[in-house]
Amino acid sequence: MTTPEAFDERKARQKFVRDRQKMVFSIAIVLLIVAMVISLLVYFGVIGKSSKASQAEQPNYGVVTACPTKDSQGTSKVLNSNTVTVRVLNATSNVGLAKAVSSALENRGFTMQNPKNYPGTTVFKRTEIRFGKNGINQAYTLKRHFNDAIMRMDDRSDKLVDVVIGSTFSVLVNENDVQPGVGEEIQGFSNCQDAAKITKLAKAPDHTAVK
Repeated sequence: MTTPEAFDERKARQKFVRDRQKMVFSIAIVLLIVAMVISLLVYFGVIGKSSKASQAEQPNYGVVTACPTKDSQGTSKVLNSNTVTVRVLNATSNVGLAKAVSSALENRGFTMQNPKNYPGTTVFKRTEIRFGKNGINQAYTLKRHFNDAIMRMDDRSDKLVDVVIGSTFSVLVNENDVQPGVGEEIQGFSNCQDAAKITKLAKAPDHTAVK
């Protein structure tokens, strides 16, 4: 015969189990909702932006470079391609990439030097356009053909412009989409500076080390 005390104890135990199950289910549902909300925020870019993403949104990927130089009339104009001497340097593990890019630029009228490998073992992720104080507008003229390149001024004194191909390089900008056109105004980056004020310059590649 079951005593009232035993019956009450069993009911209390069953109620405790049910309450605990409800609590576990409630917590699981809350965690699932939180996870879904976080996933949506990350998907739409509200949170979770990396420093690399933030850097990519900055002018010239956060690198301060020289502003276009002005002529006697106070304007900075895109040059004819045949007045710009370019050398393509491969800084990736893809054999033959420099030659392919060099041929494509030559077909667009640029004066090309022989393509080479970038000296050393450094692998570049993003393509860089390297130039000196006397080749600023030449570099901007070339930059129009690349949609993801960093312009970086170095300590060279000649007008040669180097294109250091990085691993994210895909294709050149479609020739019909290259803007601005020859003779039109060059637009510098919003964070560019007068070349004379840029004191911390990268070292130009050693010509004797480029192979």
